[in-house]
Amino acid sequence: MPRISLSTLLKCLVAVAVIALTAYISTLTLNPQGKVEETTGVGWVEEVRILIVYDNTLFNRSLKASWGFACVVELDNESILFDTGGDPETLLSNMAKMGVDTSKITRVVLSHIHGDHTGGLFGFLELRGGVTIYVPSSFPRSFKDLAESYGCEVVEISGPTVIREGVASTGEMGTWIKEQALIVNTSRGAIVITGCAHPGVVNMVERAKEIAGDVYMVLGGFHLAGASRSEVVKIAQQLDELGVKLVAPCHCTGENAKAVFRELYGERFVEIGVGAVLEVKP
Repeated sequence: MPRISLSTLLKCLVAVAVIALTAYISTLTLNPQGKVEETTGVGWVEEVRILIVYDNTLFNRSLKASWGFACVVELDNESILFDTGGDPETLLSNMAKMGVDTSKITRVVLSHIHGDHTGGLFGFLELRGGVTIYVPSSFPRSFKDLAESYGCEVVEISGPTVIREGVASTGEMGTWIKEQALIVNTSRGAIVITGCAHPGVVNMVERAKEIAGDVYMVLGGFHLAGASRSEVVKIAQQLDELGVKLVAPCHCTGENAKAVFRELYGERFVEIGVGAVLEVKP
């Protein structure tokens, strides 16, 4: 039997250690505080309340509708503003009428760079500066610098990232238009909130399922306004096969596509628009 030198043995051991360490690191991500967390260990929130504060469809006639999207995710001890609509006046007016406590908003998550999702941000920061803002890493440097001038910490999102206990980002997805979705993990499963779902709503739900497990609800813009009925039927079936229990499409989904989801999902279709409030409890 050939003898193995000590130096060769040491080189083999080092190579094995490097391979094992590389495999371990590939399953982790850094959160904004610099702590290493497993993306599959998102955790969950006991209760969540989601208020649609900006959309182009009215749910509450006392509010104002305008093209764009924003919602407030109320958690146990803080709130997250997801997207900011197209203008600050409509955003702030709707939030005030819906009784949103802006002092509890500690984080803002922006899905993508389009103005109908970021247009209300700086008006909001005039009222509530110093928050942490999570943006896809592809956002322009000028945008990040301006946000930082309001005393905000800007966190650039590339891969899947745990934002806080029970809340994560899918990470930046897509090629032409880069976008992230928000994942809120509840005892009933994950709620996936999309701005426009430019990378494809099915792709974003698949990513969310990899990160958090079962998906309970998909909410937001599905970007299907120009899609044919057969395309929408296929997407609805794919979401159903992925185990999605409820769908709540709005914004850029399109009325025809919403009608298809309403037909196929039946009682599992959730009607939303400006003024809608969704609550998930154990």
